[in-house]
Amino acid sequence: MFDWNDLVYFLELARQSRLMPAARRLKVDHTTVSRRIAELEKSLSVKLFDRKPDGFVLTEHGHRLFAIAERIEQEASSVQQALGSDASTATGRVRVATMEGIAAFFLAERFTELAVGSPGITVELVTERHLISLTKREADVFISFVHPDGQRLVVKKVGSFRLALYASHAYLALRGMPANRAELASHTFVDYVEDLIAIQPVHWLLDVLEPTNVAFRSSSMHAQQNAVAAGAGIALLPLFSAKANPMLVPVLPDEVKVYRDVFLSVHQDIEFMARVRSVSRHIANVFDRDKAYLNEF
Repeated sequence: MFDWNDLVYFLELARQSRLMPAARRLKVDHTTVSRRIAELEKSLSVKLFDRKPDGFVLTEHGHRLFAIAERIEQEASSVQQALGSDASTATGRVRVATMEGIAAFFLAERFTELAVGSPGITVELVTERHLISLTKREADVFISFVHPDGQRLVVKKVGSFRLALYASHAYLALRGMPANRAELASHTFVDYVEDLIAIQPVHWLLDVLEPTNVAFRSSSMHAQQNAVAAGAGIALLPLFSAKANPMLVPVLPDEVKVYRDVFLSVHQDIEFMARVRSVSRHIANVFDRDKAYLNEF
């Protein structure tokens, strides 16, 4: 007999493609996931997955069931909303994906505020260098510096942040403060690893110049900032991270002004879930409230 509860295991395996990640998300043993999928296939008398070396791939029947199961999931999640639940009663896990720098230096501490008003919500803050697919449920909410493309996405601009050139006191004592943009060409820089840049707007130093002398590169903005603070050179850094480090000194702040917009994306299927809506609203509110912190020295 068909068991509705098996759809939970089916959806997670379809999204994760592997037993172990699906099991971790569901907080069960991987053998439980395998068994429930086998029982679901038996009860429906269809094959839902092809077992491939790189994971579980939905069959044609699997794709059909996936669309139905997602609608059921959405309807089930909307019960609290329909009965008048609010942020204080919203519960569950919400996975937010974004870039490392803004996650570590801005969002992380501000999510502690959410816990006060919505104690039942657990935020999972995931950092990635590439664009996240909300359609594949790689996350529930995506914070990006570019407007993402995808079917049935709800995307809105929630704010912006400024970047500026920074160096350390030690570096400037040794090399001197550049008097203008033209003098930057003779200085040493800290930058991203070019072939590891997955989102081109993140290579923001190119908005100022293409440096000829780079002493240190890293795929981590946090590592770049630490290198600059240690005297490795000049880097273009977001104000939300650099201004918190007293070792960093702005370089040509009146001449060099670079900005990036911030976009919040949610899939239409889950945008009205109470927990997702609470997290999305909180993110939008902090970007609006802290816009001066993000854009002014």
